Amino acid sequence: MHPKFKRPRAVALEDGRTPATEYLDFLAAWVKKPRQTASVVPSSRYLARLMVRDIDPADGRVIELGGGTGVFTRAILATGLSPEKLEVVEINPGFARSLRRHFPAVSILEVPAQSVSGHAAGERGSYQCVVSGLPLLAMDKGLHRAILAEAFVMLRPGGSFVQFTYSLRPPVSQSVLDALDLDVTRVGQTVRNFPPATVFRFTRRGE
Repeated sequence: MHPKFKRPRAVALEDGRTPATEYLDFLAAWVKKPRQTASVVPSSRYLARLMVRDIDPADGRVIELGGGTGVFTRAILATGLSPEKLEVVEINPGFARSLRRHFPAVSILEVPAQSVSGHAAGERGSYQCVVSGLPLLAMDKGLHRAILAEAFVMLRPGGSFVQFTYSLRPPVSQSVLDALDLDVTRVGQTVRNFPPATVFRFTRRGE
């Protein structure tokens, strides 16, 4: 091969994986359980940065729901948060094994998001943020209510639940928000994701 036309090498991610490997892992999970995975491609680093931008590495613990291939996990750790302050919930066994391999200092919990309080290392009411990569648009209102209620059991006063969606509107109905006494605000949107995504922050009313 002529030196001017060298074949480009795959660019490794921070944990040694390549974007192609991550894509194939995500595609395989989608084929197996499309409602659980919800997208055929992992989230972009641009979406990840938007999701974690308000995390204070010097502050309390963080829970990530739906760790997937670790896109948000890497972004959370890139804020400077200690791995010992992060717990990642992932019920897909393949993703969970991969997360443990690539993030050995992070606690990976293979439990449903609506029962995380019984398995988390930190005290209830002590977490600064819940970062959610769960496909809420594929879930019903009852599950929305259960997941959010559990998240706010873990969150301290002023803590927030951060969720992305492929819609321009919040993925949780007003009736669920009213039942849990929650407010939702739009954090931002990125078109540098496939599909384009919007990020919302949920907080307790009056906080």
